[in-house]
Amino acid sequence: MAGTVGVEVVFTENEIKIIRAYYEANGYSGTKNGKHKGLPPGIAKNLKRGKPLPPGIAKRTLPYDLQRKLPEPPTGYDRVVVAGKVLLVELGTLIVRDILTDAAFG
Repeated sequence: MAGTVGVEVVFTENEIKIIRAYYEANGYSGTKNGKHKGLPPGIAKNLKRGKPLPPGIAKRTLPYDLQRKLPEPPTGYDRVVVAGKVLLVELGTLIVRDILTDAAFG
């Protein structure tokens, strides 16, 4: 059985362009006055590539009209928004595979 060892799953350049363009055109309606509440420092430092999402962390799905513009994520992965960052997360383990830190809030 062929494994995926050494294969890195990340946002493509096209996905990054689409996500950034969407938030530049539409802003972010998920918080008061377009500002997000930051994460506590201990949780924020654990929100990194290769680490699982911290338990109980508040995450949102991408807006439906943005999801429609993007290609389907790789099988077994999903895109979520956490504290203004767009994450690519492995569903089975909740490990963060990629982070767009400036996509939703510039």
